Amino acid sequence: MQLAIDPATVKGFLDPAEARALHDAALAASPNGPMLEVGGYCGLSALHIGTAAKAAGGLLYSLDHHRGSEENQPGWEWHDPELWDPQAGALDTLPHFRRTIRQAGLEEHVVALVGRSDVVARHWATPLALLFIDGGHTMAAALADWRGWSPHVMPGGTLAIHDVFPDPADGGRPPYEVYARALASGLFEETAAVRSLRLLRRL
Repeated sequence: MQLAIDPATVKGFLDPAEARALHDAALAASPNGPMLEVGGYCGLSALHIGTAAKAAGGLLYSLDHHRGSEENQPGWEWHDPELWDPQAGALDTLPHFRRTIRQAGLEEHVVALVGRSDVVARHWATPLALLFIDGGHTMAAALADWRGWSPHVMPGGTLAIHDVFPDPADGGRPPYEVYARALASGLFEETAAVRSLRLLRRL
């Protein structure tokens, strides 16, 4: 995996082993159709998926409202003051995301979709070769991402879910609940587990 920029310079929460697994999954999926991630933040996951898309001549849609998840807000554990826009009185990760994609030379292979996941999902109709769910981690947000986007994964396509922690002591439950629902649906089978990343194939 050859990246155009050092991933250590990009803000994000993706473990290097998870990033490598995500890149490899995207490289395999990209020839079959477009890919989409829910949760772009500052572009760390888009850097890895987009690099794979570029290598395969594919495309990644990166969907985020770019106002930060609940845990990114002021007073919460994962708040980063450098991402605060005082004029808007809110977080704004979009400029950081765009800089990452530009510096990595991925603007022709990563398309930013700026909006709420549930709103965009209601109007989406394109089958996806890979779906990466890494958006809001409240139960409502995580289940909305699952309900809105999982039906668009094409047969044989990949569903990737981040921050899956079977032990509640290790992290929040909503991504795990999405993972459990995917398996219980009978439509997906697990193909790999790398730290908190789960990869599943649509049957």
